[in-house]
Amino acid sequence: MIETNMIPMYVRIIAGVFALVNIGYGIAGYFQPSHTFENSTEGVDMKGKGARYAAYEYSSRNLAMGLGMLMAAAFGKPESIAMVVAIRALVEIQSMLINISLKKINEGFYTALVFLAIEAFIIVKMYI
Repeated sequence: MIETNMIPMYVRIIAGVFALVNIGYGIAGYFQPSHTFENSTEGVDMKGKGARYAAYEYSSRNLAMGLGMLMAAAFGKPESIAMVVAIRALVEIQSMLINISLKKINEGFYTALVFLAIEAFIIVKMYI
């Protein structure tokens, strides 16, 4: 693990940007839960409690990851940054596996792949 004062500033900036995106996406989900579902709300009854709760859970997950990543980026501890980014990378892997299981290699898959590559780069930078 590298020393705290050796963390490249761009790593902290990228982690901070990812954090702000997650926070924004999480907050937006509380006000517009339909954005959680593919193709907006096609076939999903947003008046039902189940769909709304699922959207709120997804939004709270994004908000929590964003807040954790923002704190890690702000405090600048390499272990914290690596751990929070690794958790986010696991979510990207999950998104990719869901797309593969649905046989839908689409923009969601490629977006997760790009973010996973950036997150892998950040984790590697914390150790070398």
